[in-house]
Amino acid sequence: MADDLPKPRYGDFALYGRLWRQAKPYWGHLGLVFLLSLIAAPLALLMPLPLKLVVDNVLGNKPLPAMLEGVIPASIAASPESLLMASVITIVVVALLIQVHELITWVYKTWVGERLVLGFRARLFDHLQRLSLGFHAKGRTADSTYRLQFDAPSIQSVSIYGVIPTLTAFIKVVALVYVTARIDLTIALIAIAGGPVLLGLTQLYRGPLRRRWSAAQRAQSAAMSVVQESLGAVRVVKAFGQEERENERYRQEAERGAIAAVKAVRAHGVFDLLVGVATGIGAAVILYVGARHVQDGVITLGELLLVMAYLSQLFTPLREMGTRLADMQKGLASAERVFGVLDAERAIEDRPDAQPLERAAGGFTFDGVTFGYDEDHPVFENVNLEIPAGSRVGIAGRTGSGKSTLLSLLPRFYDPQQGTLRLDGIDVRDIRLGDLRRQFGIMPQEAVLFSTTIRENIAYGRPGATEEEIIAAAKNAAAHDFIAALPDGYDTKLGERGVGLSGGERQRVSLARAFLQDAPVLLLDEPTSALDTDTETAVMDAVERLMQGRTAFIIAHRLSTLEGCDIRLQIEDRGVERRDDVADMVLE
Repeated sequence: MADDLPKPRYGDFALYGRLWRQAKPYWGHLGLVFLLSLIAAPLALLMPLPLKLVVDNVLGNKPLPAMLEGVIPASIAASPESLLMASVITIVVVALLIQVHELITWVYKTWVGERLVLGFRARLFDHLQRLSLGFHAKGRTADSTYRLQFDAPSIQSVSIYGVIPTLTAFIKVVALVYVTARIDLTIALIAIAGGPVLLGLTQLYRGPLRRRWSAAQRAQSAAMSVVQESLGAVRVVKAFGQEERENERYRQEAERGAIAAVKAVRAHGVFDLLVGVATGIGAAVILYVGARHVQDGVITLGELLLVMAYLSQLFTPLREMGTRLADMQKGLASAERVFGVLDAERAIEDRPDAQPLERAAGGFTFDGVTFGYDEDHPVFENVNLEIPAGSRVGIAGRTGSGKSTLLSLLPRFYDPQQGTLRLDGIDVRDIRLGDLRRQFGIMPQEAVLFSTTIRENIAYGRPGATEEEIIAAAKNAAAHDFIAALPDGYDTKLGERGVGLSGGERQRVSLARAFLQDAPVLLLDEPTSALDTDTETAVMDAVERLMQGRTAFIIAHRLSTLEGCDIRLQIEDRGVERRDDVADMVLE
């Protein structure tokens, strides 16, 4: 079963332990699920008993077993007809109890499992949001989505449908072996001999199954990435008529996932086949020995039927133990992918002694700042700047020179490798991260809106804002009139990324959000560059109002933007220089 797939990063027991700790809030519920599962064992032991009574005590003339003499009334035991009816009623009652027990267990297991998955997903989603932009820049959004949606349920599949059934099956096996041994010790020993065989097969297939399921999940995640990329750029795809090309890309990735899944299922199928053969051989040997024992008078025919009924139940949990252990490899492969993300360190964290900040004045100092996404290839080096509070700073440079990178350092989306960046004389790393980022109002070149109401989009930075405050912000952004004209006004629900509004309308909603946030520092990537002249005028008037009394950093795409700035910065050759003459500056 050896193959060339990469070995897992985590061992099985390490993953079991981490999943168990993750499930801590639900330990009590998991214990109750385990107890409910255990009840199935005595119910299963009761089911074949009436058959033995009918064969030995109704159709035959054998005396009642000693353990039943005090349970069955003498009047019923003395009458074959009464004993037959009692046996029939017992079968119906036990069957009803089994079904009621299965219903209760199923519903409760589902509730506990869904709560476990919800908690695991919430932790993963929170961690994904707090990871650095560098992590998301290197990874694929679709892969993170796949891990969140399809890998996180591993905590349910492993705990509720893996570990608990395996432990329950083991206890059931012990109980059945004990009861069988009370009837015929030789048959019980033969049944026990099958256990090591099943465990050996499980150990042999465990590693290969885990690696194959992991490969299938990676391929399926890659296929999801193609879907996300293609649908996210559907206008470009249609414009160039590349639907067939994208379809072929998807088919290739999806086919890799399908092939990997088939290989995993094939290996699992071979395992099940071997387990089935092993248990079949065991049942045949036991039937032969049991028949001989009936012929020799060691046990009765009814006891043989009872033993065979118990052994059919014995082999079922034995097979289930092996199958569950194999099935859990898929869940463990998913859990490994989730913990791979959870183990990714948050590059930007609060220092232990970080201080709060209510509202900054907005003055910045760059003291020997050097930064690069790759430390061996800095974007800029040894930047020394003084930006007084309330300044309007224009930033120019060729595409890829580092304009957006420079702005990303201000709210600590990244930290410099060398030097210090200060806000109002305080190292930004000494300010609580949440407080620091609340000092910034960010407006990208293309407005980012969410698929919720216009009201909630405007209040995104201040969820508790009043109706009056939201409307005032919209008026300042020249957005109130077109919002009020919509059928549902501020309760109009937008499509994904603001679908339903024009580009200018989206920008004005984004501006209203910035007005409501009332941050002392603005980071603007010239939000009017993609608008028509009339819309640009309206948006720029609102931007001018927004910048009053605030420190504003503006990535300039036009000379007119630079002309209206107090400080002009040119980024080139890994350096940031102040320029007095706009004519000397190079735009992208």
